[in-house]
Amino acid sequence: MTPTVTPASQIDSALRQCRKSALHLEMRDGYMLEDPDYDAWQTGHRLDPDDRASWWRPWLQNIVDAVERGVAMRRARVVSEPISSYIHYEYDITFPNIRAGEEVRWLPRRQATDLLLPGNDFWLFDHETLLINHFNGNGDWLDAEQVTDQGVIERCASAFEAVWQRAIPHNDYKPAI
Repeated sequence: MTPTVTPASQIDSALRQCRKSALHLEMRDGYMLEDPDYDAWQTGHRLDPDDRASWWRPWLQNIVDAVERGVAMRRARVVSEPISSYIHYEYDITFPNIRAGEEVRWLPRRQATDLLLPGNDFWLFDHETLLINHFNGNGDWLDAEQVTDQGVIERCASAFEAVWQRAIPHNDYKPAI
């Protein structure tokens, strides 16, 4: 029997092999809306920045390991404003990623009108491995498609850099709620 490869394990594996850069572009206003952590947040649960053990997880260690070996890890989020409840949740839970060494920026969608953006979120590792994230209409993750076409890779890299240049660093972004 062939082991099942989940989108998360594809991304985890690509980050472990990454040598220089990991770029993540997110453009949806909601993901996995039935996530128990999101449900808990909606009922008032908040992560305690001082209780690292309560929010630390293996993915964050993978970020630390990548950054320690010299990988520049950047995430850009294009968001509608006022932000959705889910994006508010993401904003609140971004501090662990920052503490692990990831840079995160936010771009209000109104400021992205003249940018040419791909139709899907993606990860780009070392400008070589492009994983396109596919979601259903409710934001549930379906799969991560690996794309090897160099033209597509370059267009996605250019789109990311255009967003990154305009986006606001996490610590400076004050979302319209």
